[in-house]
Amino acid sequence: MGLWDKIKGEFIDIIEWLDPSSDTMVHRFERHNNEIKNGAKLTVRESQVAVLINEGQLADVFKPGMYTLTTENMPILSTLKGWKYGFNSPFKVEVYFVNTKQFTDLKWGTPNPIMLRDPEFGPIRIRAFGNYAMRVVDAAKFLKEVVGTDGEFTTEKISDQLKSIVVTRFTDAIGEAKMPVLDMAANYDEFSKFIGDKIKPEFQEYGIDLTKLLVSNISLPPNVEEALDKRSSMGIIGDMGKYTQFQAAESMQAAANNPNGMAGAGMGMGMGFAMANQMGNAMAQGQQQQQQQPAAVPPPVMQFHVVIGGAQAGPFDLNAIKQYIASGQLTKESLVWKAGLANWIPAAQAPELAGLFMQTPPPIAPPPPPVAQ
Repeated sequence: MGLWDKIKGEFIDIIEWLDPSSDTMVHRFERHNNEIKNGAKLTVRESQVAVLINEGQLADVFKPGMYTLTTENMPILSTLKGWKYGFNSPFKVEVYFVNTKQFTDLKWGTPNPIMLRDPEFGPIRIRAFGNYAMRVVDAAKFLKEVVGTDGEFTTEKISDQLKSIVVTRFTDAIGEAKMPVLDMAANYDEFSKFIGDKIKPEFQEYGIDLTKLLVSNISLPPNVEEALDKRSSMGIIGDMGKYTQFQAAESMQAAANNPNGMAGAGMGMGMGFAMANQMGNAMAQGQQQQQQQPAAVPPPVMQFHVVIGGAQAGPFDLNAIKQYIASGQLTKESLVWKAGLANWIPAAQAPELAGLFMQTPPPIAPPPPPVAQ
């Protein structure tokens, strides 16, 4: 270092911070054991705030702009130092630059499944994931409540605490909603707004503003999702028997198109066995259904009481009465009666018996003699 550089370093100082990272929230300006001089230039860029700390006590806060450090623009520090009429000697003070930009795409998620009582599935576990964005709005409070004396504070050092707040409030909101799991996907926006509004006051206790919170996914355990997929597939397929027949027919056709291939032959044989097994099951189901159906009740036997030789006889069924008609013991004029008739009637007047007389051949008689010419 030349003599002029040494003299220049004694009488002027430039204090600034160029943020090379994307996650640094607070940076302490290191002086390398040099003191800050009277009239030093302080440059605070947009999305930055500079805070002076004197012997562990918070002093002046500078918003974006360029400042020449004098007693006029450091009223708190001047009071702490006892500078009533200005100062000329260097002074020791810590300068913290606080990043006030939005830190976006910060992840949150449930470290363990949340237990719920779903109205459709019963007791169930779910997981949830999302992201949020934040910014420092009160640099003095943020330094006092969170950072302390940390010279390089990043989002990673506070994200665990903030994620815990988000997960706790999300769990409480889900439990109070008592909403079916299958309906939650349609209410991500409502959940996000409700949880964000509930969390904001807690973030503000650290000097941070929660600018956005999003619920991006609510999921079930893998085994439950697999069972739900099968249930949905069955609903889409509809008639499982017809679908099985269709699949078997398609497989057999594919095997038939490649008869020389062992795989095709094996598949065709397997599908044939499957079809046979299915047909057997179908026949068994048909027999079971037939057995379950009530047996048909046979119609009642038609019976008549008859008068033969002046005496009442019977009752006889139609086959026995047919034999009496054939033997000539029962004629069209013979009286008959059955249940439901008020009186005895001639046999020819009973509809059930009238046809029997037409089926009986007439008695055998010799032909009449020829007429003489």
